[in-house]
Amino acid sequence: MRHSADKYPRDGAVALDRERDGGSPGVPSRAVTGVGFMPNSDTDWCDEQKQFILTVGCCGAESVMAKKAKSTFDPKEFLATVNGGRTVSAYKKGEIIFSQGSPADSVFYVQKGKVKITVVSDRGKEAIVAMLGPDEFCGEGCLTGQPRRLATAAAMTECGIMRLEKAAMIRVLHEEPAFSEMFVSHLLTRTLRVEADLVDQLFNSSEKRLARALLLLANFGKEGRHEPAIAKVSQETLAEMIGTTRSRVSFFMNKFRKLGLINYNGHLEVHSSLLNVVLHEEPRINV
Repeated sequence: MRHSADKYPRDGAVALDRERDGGSPGVPSRAVTGVGFMPNSDTDWCDEQKQFILTVGCCGAESVMAKKAKSTFDPKEFLATVNGGRTVSAYKKGEIIFSQGSPADSVFYVQKGKVKITVVSDRGKEAIVAMLGPDEFCGEGCLTGQPRRLATAAAMTECGIMRLEKAAMIRVLHEEPAFSEMFVSHLLTRTLRVEADLVDQLFNSSEKRLARALLLLANFGKEGRHEPAIAKVSQETLAEMIGTTRSRVSFFMNKFRKLGLINYNGHLEVHSSLLNVVLHEEPRINV
């Protein structure tokens, strides 16, 4: 016996088969298709309809939850897996990841290690414009239509770098909101860093700029990521970072060491007390 469709008003077609399923007359036992139920305005709610809503509603909720569980996307896992336009390479200290003037056709993600971004002028003068660490991106200019690299990326330490082809990067940005959110967060953080670097360069002394650069290298200000002992960085590199001469860097490094703000014997160890130089530009040596 098959009940009339008019007995159960609804949006979609729903087939109810009681005789085969052994259901009792007048009570829907199984919804084969359809996930919605909308009674007509002149139709009263009855126990049969309430039971029908519960049956279909539960099935629909379970289906939605199953789809969500199945489609869960983890950006970290995505950036750790080689597949579909993603490759991982190891770089030794000093190796070039990409060069200024080379085709901009991919984005790079730092899995481990430190990377410096440098720009060379027509006269050959080099400046370090950014220092990147784990979980940061570089080369994202290709996403804005940039045909050539405007800077050079080189490994400061041994690095693990993932290369994402431009098409693969654009696809995941469009399809995965979780990845887009992470990438936008990265871009905002970089923008704030660039603004802070510009203010630092325009208004602060070379001593204060050096102190800030050392604190950034030690990841001060990043929760849970402070590294007092940082990779060995030459004074020439520090000079390129802050826009001064090597002799000035040497002078201030010796001053910071005498103040007990850093240890600089074979390796560089930065103490939190160096923040005093940034907050109060002229600390005094207690004799």
